[in-house]
Amino acid sequence: MPRPATERICVIRPMSQAGSQAWAFYREVSESRVVWTVRDDEGYPAPITSSGQRAQPFWSSRSRVEKTIATVPAYSTFRPFEISWEDFCTKWIPGIVRDNQLVGVNWSGPRAKGFDLDPLRLKEAVEALIADPTRSAKWPGR
Repeated sequence: MPRPATERICVIRPMSQAGSQAWAFYREVSESRVVWTVRDDEGYPAPITSSGQRAQPFWSSRSRVEKTIATVPAYSTFRPFEISWEDFCTKWIPGIVRDNQLVGVNWSGPRAKGFDLDPLRLKEAVEALIADPTRSAKWPGR
């Protein structure tokens, strides 16, 4: 029998590890207004993702980036690099867009993996939380 139009069904899906890390990124950056990446003497990494597009990794806290440096061999020669949210939005995002790259957020685990997002959607999600910290950010792309 069909359900009445006024009855709504709520489906709760478990959040993936990458989804949880992305949400933590939005929330923590909206509070601290700081983004972290890694660099070495040659610059900043932007590995090729499984989609074939490059993604530059960023983390929402120094402790997160330090954990990646300490536990992921491919990142062991890098050092943390702090970026203010303002500089990230005005300097970094335009360059990432120009270079047709994605933004990797809070990559974690033994191979430093996670969500790779369009930089403008990432900015939109964080800015939404800055404007209204009590709301849930809309997931980029939805």
